[in-house]
Amino acid sequence: MASIDSAVARRSRVYTDRPGFAARHAKTLTSARSALFSLSIAAALVFAVELIVRQSMADTVAYFLDPTRPAWTTIGAFFLILLAIDGVFGREHKSAVVLAPLAIIPAIICQQKQVFLSDPLYPTDFLFGRQILELMPVLVKDRPWTAVGIAVGLLAAVVAIGLLLRYAWRNFPKLTRRERIARAAFALPLLFAFWNIMDYNQFSWIRDRLKVIPIMWDQTENYRHNGFALAFAINLPMANVSAPAGYMADAIDRIPVKPLPAGTSHRSKPDVIVLMSESFWDPTRLPNVKLSPDPMPTIREMQSGNVFSPEFGGMTANVEFEALTGFSNAFLPYGSIPYQQYIRNPIPSLATFFRGEGYVSRAIHPFQSWFWNRTAVYKAFGFDTFKSEENMPPMQKRGIFASDESLTNEIIRQADAMDDPFFFFAVTLQGHGPYEANRYAKNTIKVEGNLPESDRQVLATYAQGIKEADESLKKLMDWAKERDRETIIVLFGDHLPPLNTVYTNTGFMKGVTAERKGPKDQMKAQHETPLVVWSNKTGPKKNVGTISPAFLSYQILKQSGYEHPYYTGFLGKVHDQYRVVDRYMLIRKNGKDVAEWSRQPKVPALLRDYRFLQHDMMFGKRYSTDRFFKSHADLYAAGF
Repeated sequence: MASIDSAVARRSRVYTDRPGFAARHAKTLTSARSALFSLSIAAALVFAVELIVRQSMADTVAYFLDPTRPAWTTIGAFFLILLAIDGVFGREHKSAVVLAPLAIIPAIICQQKQVFLSDPLYPTDFLFGRQILELMPVLVKDRPWTAVGIAVGLLAAVVAIGLLLRYAWRNFPKLTRRERIARAAFALPLLFAFWNIMDYNQFSWIRDRLKVIPIMWDQTENYRHNGFALAFAINLPMANVSAPAGYMADAIDRIPVKPLPAGTSHRSKPDVIVLMSESFWDPTRLPNVKLSPDPMPTIREMQSGNVFSPEFGGMTANVEFEALTGFSNAFLPYGSIPYQQYIRNPIPSLATFFRGEGYVSRAIHPFQSWFWNRTAVYKAFGFDTFKSEENMPPMQKRGIFASDESLTNEIIRQADAMDDPFFFFAVTLQGHGPYEANRYAKNTIKVEGNLPESDRQVLATYAQGIKEADESLKKLMDWAKERDRETIIVLFGDHLPPLNTVYTNTGFMKGVTAERKGPKDQMKAQHETPLVVWSNKTGPKKNVGTISPAFLSYQILKQSGYEHPYYTGFLGKVHDQYRVVDRYMLIRKNGKDVAEWSRQPKVPALLRDYRFLQHDMMFGKRYSTDRFFKSHADLYAAGF
């Protein structure tokens, strides 16, 4: 018995005294406690940031408790960042001292911006630092004690952060090399993977599961749903706008300006109505199906050419940006939305040109004014007024959207009330997807072909909308024909519609969305929308060909009988050589294409100057204002 007890005791001592067993156990517990503490810090930081930005405890708590919003995804991202920073600095939890001010200070700035500008903080705001400096006297005058408090708080924060960093370096536990590598090896790949799924241009199943939903058309809702940190991160890639090599005052001065003809005059001051028709496209281009009768007989007869849309299925604002400014998305970061990220100051546009000629410039859209930030953008573009859903009479609906017929009647009503010449820019809404089966009481377009029933219903709904858009244009033209004053009507589609599997099941495309780059014929098929340029005095302008939306301003002014240093002068020179300026492709006047042109060692001088002028007016010193945009300069000087 004694021998058994002795054996048990010896075995017990072997397990108890095994080298490192207790130490490893203790190390594991310590690492777990450290991870939990870092997770707690991450949660506290996210909560503090949201509380500062939202200024509401109830709203902040709701953000965390709502399972459809990504509060816990944000906490996870902060947790990984904390681990990665600890791995870099080699001190346990020093990351909290580093990350806290980087999270809290932008949140405070965002909150103050919302107080004065009703808009959240975007990464691109830091491109416009001059605005902040110009706004400071207003902030100080309006809230002097708040300004003093912020200044004192920032100074105290800088001192406190410096002292905390020093204290952390001296007193926080030092991590071993193995611990540093483990933290970095765990956190960095996950952060890299998380960053890769944040591109809002591509659908991500994982991002969707994490409840991160980029809401780019409504940034206020984007920040409300995703929280400040994730919404800010989603917008981050668009802040990468750098001046093109060689941009300077001398480079702008060397760009020749075409002199206006001496004593230039116009045959009259024609009224101009531009209609950007939502998702308007020719569905008879679909192979293996037949639509009867033709859903767009008027536009087919009057068609001038096509617009090469830089977008597909959405992002209307980017097409609108080109059409109104004569600038190109090709010179901006991929995925950017100028309406949301870059329009902070007055920008030359067709609106400022026509106002300079004594016109009333009016934007019309039968939806809410916040959509795509249009209220602020239209003001920056120089429109006199913006008529939106909030300040127009109620309109007849097709499904949930205002009908094209109702919008046409409203355009006619507003035009008939005008004494002065006018420029109307209207964006329709009826053509917006989804194309549900019962949107119309009766679909009058017959769809023939081997299609699944669900696709047949989608195509029938879409084709019916095209028919009604065509009829609305005819009604507007019939009204214009009775007018004494010349009336120019321009209609174009902003992009192809999101018809989903209709494209694949008819064989039109391999996927349900268009390619961003590819052979010319493929790109034209997937990005061309109809264009009509028509006058009640001279009829339709023919043989325009396929052009980028940026060249619409050139076509409109030429049709109206005007000359302009930029819109018909410089842009006319570009148009004489290139009909399409896309991010991935140029199409020359002779129809030949140049793929991947922007990656070539030397960009053509004309396109280089084009980019110079655009950068100058959007982000630069505006050296070109007086020479190329005199009417804009005059209105800007008058404080429009």
